Amino acid sequence: MAQDLPGWVAELTDPRRAQTLEELADRLVPLAEHAIDVSRRLQALLNELNDPFRREALYGRVERLKARAGEALDEIASEIAASGEERINRIWSAWIQRAGEDDPVLVRQLRERLENDVLPALTRQQEDVAKRVASRTSSALEEATQTLLTRVEELAKAVTDLIHEVLPLAREGLNLASRISALSSRARKAGRGEIPQELQEAGAETSRIFDEAVARLELEWSALGARSASVRAALRGAEETAFSQVTTAMTRCVEDLAPEHVKVLNEAEARAEVLFEQLSKG
Repeated sequence: MAQDLPGWVAELTDPRRAQTLEELADRLVPLAEHAIDVSRRLQALLNELNDPFRREALYGRVERLKARAGEALDEIASEIAASGEERINRIWSAWIQRAGEDDPVLVRQLRERLENDVLPALTRQQEDVAKRVASRTSSALEEATQTLLTRVEELAKAVTDLIHEVLPLAREGLNLASRISALSSRARKAGRGEIPQELQEAGAETSRIFDEAVARLELEWSALGARSASVRAALRGAEETAFSQVTTAMTRCVEDLAPEHVKVLNEAEARAEVLFEQLSKG
């Protein structure tokens, strides 16, 4: 803040304290540069605010949602396959423990029956569950994507209105810088020595306008920075909510199919018990 700066800062930068035409011209230059800097920062922030709504960013957001949903689906498919594999391993371990490994003919027969009479049913069940979960996921993903796009569109409209409201302020800073530079050039062309009354008044008025404009631009830049952070958080929230919508549908689907899946696993184990009894007696 100004009160925290050394006193000589105002002496060297305030055109109203200039005593000669050269001093007036010199002190107007940093004012113009300051106005340009604030305007450019404001424009840069407006561009940053608009970046998440460009077509490539929107495409990336949708693709990211699809990729995350695909990864979650792969995890569920792996868990389904692992449950079947675990049951097969349990069946085989029980068979070997009861039959022993000293009879290679029986072991071979057990393996063949396991692969031909037990494993296909489990494989079909795994494929069926995975297919139904994938179908539910596809429907949920389509719905979540539409919700996400709708929310982004609503937010984009609000951001566009905000940009149109703030953009003239950034241009105001550039126009002010042009006026200040023109006044500095007039002071230099006026020669040396004392400052004419007309230029003194122009310098004072320009300084007043500068103080008001820059204060307004700085305040708008600060507020826009906070708004930009809110927009980024909103977009992230919309994306996370869309993903949660998909995973919730997947979880419910798995929960709905779990009893049937467990039933098939139990039936396969029961079938294996019957086969073992038949082979061991044979």
